[in-house]
Amino acid sequence: MKNPNHPKPGSKILVNPIQNTKDIQSIKTLLSEKPRDLLLFTLGINNGIRTGDLLKLKVSDVKDLKPGDSIQIKESKTKKVNVLSINKEVYKSLRHFLVTQNPNDNDYLFKSQQRDQPLTTMVVNRMVKSWCKSINLSGNFGCHTLRKTFGYIQRTKFGVGFEVLCRRFNHSSPAITMRYLGITDQEVYSILQNEI
Repeated sequence: MKNPNHPKPGSKILVNPIQNTKDIQSIKTLLSEKPRDLLLFTLGINNGIRTGDLLKLKVSDVKDLKPGDSIQIKESKTKKVNVLSINKEVYKSLRHFLVTQNPNDNDYLFKSQQRDQPLTTMVVNRMVKSWCKSINLSGNFGCHTLRKTFGYIQRTKFGVGFEVLCRRFNHSSPAITMRYLGITDQEVYSILQNEI
């Protein structure tokens, strides 16, 4: 049987969001002794910014930010400006990282332990897979899981509509966002039980 994680060259690998907030909490607990990784996970699932753009951040970009603060970043894929925001959960992880790691201002926020460069998306891909495997999550996971988890939780827990998520993701239409977040047939069928 072929591994679904290794499709034909040129085709896309679809990754899943983490759908359960208990699983999110389990990963945070798993990463509690790894401040850099915890910050990466927390920042990713709370902002929905592409991992490649998060990896470009330097310590000086975020070290003085407080809850409610934000910075503008230019997306490498779309060349559009997007906003990275600090909420209380991100702030808590950021402070923990800064206090325990004491990084230099000009360090990359998510610096590789081997060299003075940021982690690569390939490395983050492996990290996310290992975190999900460690808590026995089934599915296909990778660095895009963080962005998709943001969208999934915003939609299902907080009721954020596709139009707003489309704007946040800088997608060209809500239809693209719907495909991106993988609306299931089961979800569509379930609305048929709503009584009017």
